[in-house]
Amino acid sequence: MMMRFSILFLLIAGIFLVLFLRRVMGAPSADNDRVAEVRRRLGPHLNEELKRAHLKPGAPVFIRIFKEEKELEFWMRDEMGGRYVLFKKWPIATYGIGTLGPKLQEGDGIAPEGFYHIAARQMNPNSKYHLAFNLGYPNAYDLHYKRTGSALMVHGSNVSIGCYAMTDPVIEIIYLLMDAAFRGKRQDEISVHCFPFRPTEARLAQALTENPDLHPFWQNLKEGYDLFEKSKVPPLVGQKEGKYVFRRRDP
Repeated sequence: MMMRFSILFLLIAGIFLVLFLRRVMGAPSADNDRVAEVRRRLGPHLNEELKRAHLKPGAPVFIRIFKEEKELEFWMRDEMGGRYVLFKKWPIATYGIGTLGPKLQEGDGIAPEGFYHIAARQMNPNSKYHLAFNLGYPNAYDLHYKRTGSALMVHGSNVSIGCYAMTDPVIEIIYLLMDAAFRGKRQDEISVHCFPFRPTEARLAQALTENPDLHPFWQNLKEGYDLFEKSKVPPLVGQKEGKYVFRRRDP
């Protein structure tokens, strides 16, 4: 009798552990009518585009955002070499109050800059801004500096009070490809790197004159930018003593 009770207890504990891990790690977002309609409408054409680009739906993805240029880059991993290739880049419709520099506090209207990670639970198919995903602001770096803010998204609907807003047709493509990456169970988190501008040496030299207080922060962001540019694989990112730290990943 005691043996049966122990086995039953272990089974129940195992079920709760699986449910907990799914909640922590994220699980593929469930379809709603909106996502199902978008998938029916765009799926065949999008799959053809991917095929022409020698990419596959469900491949791991990576996103870079550049405020000053108002561009979002969408990268996907090449199955052959393991490196990421640029699939598309789109104009950002608007972001917050249009200010360069990191978000500091709730309600300041500034869109985040830094390195963020998206789990499946951060996908929002029921957003009032069409489709959306939460950037996960504040991250560990932001928390080190006691920055505040919530519900910082990349979403549709062309409007923003602190998020990165895309057009509805663009967010539909982004959402479907991110969702496919999660559903393919080959990617637990999607990296999103948000920059004030493309951090070339010339632009950073200009920033040193224009925004000397922000220059060390932007120089730190450039370290992560440069690692990806060299390897075409998103680096591992952490924070230590108020600074982003990076480790290169191989394909």
